[in-house]
Amino acid sequence: MAGTGLFAEILDGEVYKYYADGEWKTSSSGKSVAIMNPATRKTQYKVQACTQEEVNAVMELAKSAQKSWAKTPLWKRAELLHKAAAILKDNKAPMAESLVKEIAKPAKDSVTEVVRSGDLISYCAEEGVRILGEGKFLLSDSFPGNDRTKYCLTSKIPLGVVLAIPPFNYPVNLAVSKIAPALIAGNSLVLKPPTQGAVSCLHMVHCFHLAGFPKGLISCITGKGSEIGDFLTMHPAVNCISFTGGDTGISISKKAGMIPLQMELGGKDACIVLDDADLDLVASNIIKGGFSYSGQRCTAVKVVLVMESVADELVEKVKAKVAKLTVGPPEENSDITAVVSESSANFIEGLVMDAKEKGATFCQEYKREGNLIWPLLLDNVRPDMRIAWEEPFGPVVPVLRINSVEEGINHCNASNFGLQGCVFTKDINKAILISDAMETGTVQINSAPARGPDHFPFQGLKDSGIGSQGVTNSINLMTKVKTTVINLPTPSYSMGDGFISRL
Repeated sequence: MAGTGLFAEILDGEVYKYYADGEWKTSSSGKSVAIMNPATRKTQYKVQACTQEEVNAVMELAKSAQKSWAKTPLWKRAELLHKAAAILKDNKAPMAESLVKEIAKPAKDSVTEVVRSGDLISYCAEEGVRILGEGKFLLSDSFPGNDRTKYCLTSKIPLGVVLAIPPFNYPVNLAVSKIAPALIAGNSLVLKPPTQGAVSCLHMVHCFHLAGFPKGLISCITGKGSEIGDFLTMHPAVNCISFTGGDTGISISKKAGMIPLQMELGGKDACIVLDDADLDLVASNIIKGGFSYSGQRCTAVKVVLVMESVADELVEKVKAKVAKLTVGPPEENSDITAVVSESSANFIEGLVMDAKEKGATFCQEYKREGNLIWPLLLDNVRPDMRIAWEEPFGPVVPVLRINSVEEGINHCNASNFGLQGCVFTKDINKAILISDAMETGTVQINSAPARGPDHFPFQGLKDSGIGSQGVTNSINLMTKVKTTVINLPTPSYSMGDGFISRL
């Protein structure tokens, strides 16, 4: 069970502790933040409500610990990451249980997230040793007007303190996707987990603690965003912010100052279906892409743009598959579980009611009980409906019928989002041309949008983000180039004549 056995020290009575200076601590505030179970809508867990003073203390510890960590050999950093990954995977049950109870993720998917996270940490350790173990050697005479009198040596050095802020929907995986690159690169790490997902993150951090990372190098601060959110993101000790979430990221980017930012802020991922597409394949991918984890994924299929000539057939195929989706508790591995909060459910309902008022065709009856919303396919959606543009983050998929490929591309590109998209066709030449025309960070051909495997680049355009994720890109973003130039008194050429005469 969560907070027991190996993880007993992270819990103080009914309230989970925060992590700083290599210890589990209770906040001086004496206050806690409740975490609601989305399915029961009752308090499931409580975490510390940390203060700004405690944030300051953590930042000072992080700055100090980072100086020593940067001098730790790469192989040693990688060794500790491998150890943390093994501990994480060996103790997946408590984290998976927490994911089920605090974000209503189906049990089997919760286990998968933890195992995937361990694999990501190990991959990052290996990749970091390879790419950080190499530098560049440049010669001055490759630029016009210069002799070979300068040798330039470049290497990658850490930024300092990295602030990591993952989202509720993949709190463990998207936390380690920030933590592991930061640590292998020689940075220290301050984690601010989401409220929903905090307990899962605290268990994960304990795995790093048990692996033996130096005190102060890793910290995990919990609390209300309204009290410590801006204080964290604007803190002068922070040298890089990696954030995954929503509109809050835009606010952070405006306030953060001159530091590197890695931001993934959601999307309105379009699925363009041509008239030659394999409609059975399309239907399966709309179900997988639109309804897995109740649509609460940045890379979920958020709008289907299908050619009118095949729309009726596709809608019928998707309707038949929607009817087979199970709805219920996450403990029972239901396909559709409660969305994360009442406010999320209310927002989704608002989009649905707007579509109803404006004449969308409901392929199923709209049904909601508390935070649980039954899967819904909306046909004949028009551009004047909110659901055509806004991200529901729920089990609702709108279908817009189009009369040309250009119409589909134009709708995709008119969105303020640009995370991912997909195109279904048997013509690879058309697929490539459409992919090039879509203003999104990634385009999937004949498959639903997806983040991963975790070493693939993952980025968004426009309001969907800044920078690029993926193991290699994250390591590179969390480092900077250091150059050392050796100046020679006279030109020197390998195997050149006249060496002795120049001495």
